[in-house]
Amino acid sequence: VIISMVFSVTLLTGIVVCLICDIAISGRLTWSPIPVSSIIFAWVIFFPGIILGKKGIMASLLSLSFFIFPYLFLLGRFIHVREVFSIGSAVAAAAIIFLWIIAALFKRLGKERKFAALGITFLLAVPFVLVVNIILSKMLKEPVFDVWDMLSVFKLLIFASVSFICDYAQKKRFIKQ
Repeated sequence: VIISMVFSVTLLTGIVVCLICDIAISGRLTWSPIPVSSIIFAWVIFFPGIILGKKGIMASLLSLSFFIFPYLFLLGRFIHVREVFSIGSAVAAAAIIFLWIIAALFKRLGKERKFAALGITFLLAVPFVLVVNIILSKMLKEPVFDVWDMLSVFKLLIFASVSFICDYAQKKRFIKQ
């Protein structure tokens, strides 16, 4: 509870500072709605996880799923760039689906198989990268895959391998005990 209060007061302080600076500099609200809305968005997403601990993770994920689209809409309006909402929403939808799959995976495999869940997450991140690249390729007329994406996929596969090795070692150690 204390940590959640400190978190809330810290973010509220940031909001007040932004508003005071913006009004002091320009005499009205100009740029401050951008950080203020972002701070409020961050509070809405993180507060359940902070106040409820591990039990708040699902509430935070639900909050993210619900509030990401209005946040992107507001952000696009504040900076007068429609693509923030259109491109951001498309990528956010894919990311939210991916995050819910990961949450279900960790819940299903539990504490005993956390390394296996992590390895599967890294493997699932490979098609996720492809999905995001396809979305961005269609919207921005860019190539679907480049050398940096290959590097990212290679690193994900290495992380998956290490995770599965750790899972195997943990199972083997558990069997010996």
